[in-house]
Amino acid sequence: MRLVVLLAAVSALALLAIPPAPGGGGAQLPTVTVIGDSVSTSLGEDETAKTILAEGVDLRLELAPCRRVGQASCPYKDTRPPNVIDLVKTLGSTLGPTVIVAVGYNDFVDAYAQNIEDALAALADAGVKHVLWPTLRAVHHDYVTMNDMIEAAAARHPELTVVDWNVYSRSHPDWFQEDGLHLTGPGAIAMATLFHQALEDLHIPVDTTTGPPLRITTSKLPAARVGRAYAATLTASGGTAPYRWARGAIFPRWLQLAANGRLTGTPLARSVGVRVEVVVADAANTVVGRRLSLPIRR
Repeated sequence: MRLVVLLAAVSALALLAIPPAPGGGGAQLPTVTVIGDSVSTSLGEDETAKTILAEGVDLRLELAPCRRVGQASCPYKDTRPPNVIDLVKTLGSTLGPTVIVAVGYNDFVDAYAQNIEDALAALADAGVKHVLWPTLRAVHHDYVTMNDMIEAAAARHPELTVVDWNVYSRSHPDWFQEDGLHLTGPGAIAMATLFHQALEDLHIPVDTTTGPPLRITTSKLPAARVGRAYAATLTASGGTAPYRWARGAIFPRWLQLAANGRLTGTPLARSVGVRVEVVVADAANTVVGRRLSLPIRR
């Protein structure tokens, strides 16, 4: 199964903003439903993020601002969206076997732990087998406490998988708007990437390709030297040529990446453990990515 670890910067959106290709060979895609609040609405608005998250699954998005888990949702444009529990009871088995619950930023800390329990019970009654629950980006102390509640619930419920969005996003202020919560374009792509990787870890997406899957064959980059011109070429295999390359969200400022996979630039200072994330798309609009290490020496 293809590994999808995709983080594209804004400059890559035009390149990779493509609709998901239809599944080949009549493969039955597993249904995955994402229930979210305003923080995750970008998953439905950004076509690149949606493409990443939908790879290998029948993706269904239930995203609404002001959604809460158990209490009445807060009003938004004169309406209140159904909370998670009510929505689950309404949708029932149409949710499919896997649900991602990305809700909590509007919730009350003193009720959140019990709300998680009640939501898990409702999801079980609906036939859901896997529940993925992202942690909250802890810009407020209450969110730290609520993240502990998510972890505690996972310790009690084997069907619950914690997806640590808080840690994953910690060093990336460029993924967020001024409030530090709502997403920019790269942030939506990052969230979709993390969610899809969590699905991959549970072996939920299916491989719909009929030939060798697209993959990045470059496994490591040659070392760069401070003050000296650097050049390297990325390679890929499988899929349908030609390939088009783009930068990921984690990418050194001094480094450039051409569409043909050529990396160039000149590092100005030594840095230990520089990470480079790259994305490649093939002619069939299959998209994959990889994180590489780039050592820098004097």
